[in-house]
Amino acid sequence: MGHLIYAAIGSLDGFIADKDGDFSFCRPSAEMHAYLNARDRRVSADLYGRRLYQVMQFWETFAVAGEEISPGAASDPLFEVSRAYGELWRGRDKVVFSTTLDDVDTARTGLVNHFSPAAVRQFVDDQPGDVSIGGPTLAAQALRAGIVDRIEYYAFPVVIGAGTHWLPAEWRHELRLIEEHRFLSGVVHTAYEVARSG
Repeated sequence: MGHLIYAAIGSLDGFIADKDGDFSFCRPSAEMHAYLNARDRRVSADLYGRRLYQVMQFWETFAVAGEEISPGAASDPLFEVSRAYGELWRGRDKVVFSTTLDDVDTARTGLVNHFSPAAVRQFVDDQPGDVSIGGPTLAAQALRAGIVDRIEYYAFPVVIGAGTHWLPAEWRHELRLIEEHRFLSGVVHTAYEVARSG
């Protein structure tokens, strides 16, 4: 039985992208990427909203085994941990929730046009590992439905003032801090247990 985890990366004031949709201010360091990889090894499936899925499609072809890599890239620590993440991503099942997509073009990926909290919770409970849910719109539905087990945030030491917030408006809930970690870059990771409804 797995846990449903919503993790996001963003600014100190809680935005995962600025008002123009740019999220380059929260690019992980090699140290942070290695940490993310270690945590992602517990994940057996990903649930995505359309926009995040379209961003994550990058990993379908990034540094695929057998592809020629330049000597400079091969010696870059960030490249190595990024390549390892690509292998993890390609090795997991993925489900995309969208009412506008007609098809998906990555392997091990299903498409669902309706979010059912009961069906999602059953899917999570049937998994051998944890399940990540990504994209603030999709995550908001799961949070409001009370089916998320844990939320995690990687706060970059930057304030951007406006943009896409990682948590839904008017969602109020008691949380219990269960983990925290600081990176040399100044990023702070916190993980909270969420009391599920029912």
